[in-house]
Amino acid sequence: MDFELDADQQAYREAARQFAQREMAPNAAEWDANSVFPVDVLRQAGDLGFCGLYTPEAAGGLGLSRLDATLIIEELAQGCTSTTAFLTIHNMVNWILASYATEAVREAWLPSMLTGEKLGSYCLTEPNAGSDAASLRTRARRDGDAYVIDGNKMFISGAGDTQLLVVMARTGAPDSGAGGISAFAVPADTPGIDYGKKETKMGWNSQPTRAISFDGVRVPADHRLGDEGEGFRIAMRALDGGRINIATCSVGTAQAALTTAHRYLNEREQFGRALASFQALQFKLADMATQLVAARQMVRLAASKLDRGDPDATLYCAMAKRFATDQGFAICNEALQLHGGYGYLRDYPLERHVRDCRVHQILEGTNEIMRLVIARRLLDKDDLETLI
Repeated sequence: MDFELDADQQAYREAARQFAQREMAPNAAEWDANSVFPVDVLRQAGDLGFCGLYTPEAAGGLGLSRLDATLIIEELAQGCTSTTAFLTIHNMVNWILASYATEAVREAWLPSMLTGEKLGSYCLTEPNAGSDAASLRTRARRDGDAYVIDGNKMFISGAGDTQLLVVMARTGAPDSGAGGISAFAVPADTPGIDYGKKETKMGWNSQPTRAISFDGVRVPADHRLGDEGEGFRIAMRALDGGRINIATCSVGTAQAALTTAHRYLNEREQFGRALASFQALQFKLADMATQLVAARQMVRLAASKLDRGDPDATLYCAMAKRFATDQGFAICNEALQLHGGYGYLRDYPLERHVRDCRVHQILEGTNEIMRLVIARRLLDKDDLETLI
């Protein structure tokens, strides 16, 4: 197993690092403070291919592996966690379109989605269906050459400011569970769609979050993604990658926090000595670095398993998401603590890192649900040595 990056991977990482340092990091605090959704910067990211990281080349994307995509996402997250997190959701939407949409829908939407000219939202969560996504109630009823969608979604990133919605809705009977769910590509301005107020959030302020209601929304039948009843499987396949993406955002933010703390400990003096000379603080820095490297390697291992189609990929994606988001938050919080009172001020990025990373332990499946996924897969196994 080779842990070193090849020349192409180093080039991807460097391109992302330069973009993050030039276009994202200098503006992240202002985007956060004023709730600015930086669509112009997202379009610039699209010019570099960052809106289609793992969308196949045949569909117009970069066609990178999920492992290679983590290298780019980690660097972008060091510039702005919230904006990068939205970019990963947009990438997930584009991958779904490329993988499951009809040719007509792909041709109509993907070119402008991959450049960032148009943006997408992923609509799964509902008021009464969060962790239990298979119980969703949004309904899609076939009516001739169209489907009519009624229902509600909530906590939708980008809603109200995106142009395409990937919507999971029930086409089967009310008690049909996961097998009765289908997926649809729905233009965001279709009559009957209404957007709620922009939510006031603890973090992730550079992307809007709203509820969406669907009242008699007619969608052409060819806008269904995949077969009828395949929606839940599509959603879960997308979430395996989504969990790696959000875990990578935590790793990138933790790296930024560790870098800031490292610099501060060398610059700040107390009792006539640099903070870096105190053994207690050296040990904290050592633990943070160790946790960060462990999280990064777990995320990359999960990504490589997803790339290979490993039968245990879902298990590893869940473990990586649980571990990296917990450790990422802990590292950011410890970096804030090392700054003392300064860490609590918005003059420094630490409090923003803490706020932005906190939601990663909740979305793409809460970390409690990740533990359930992990435990169930382990208990299904006769030999745990296969995990080594």
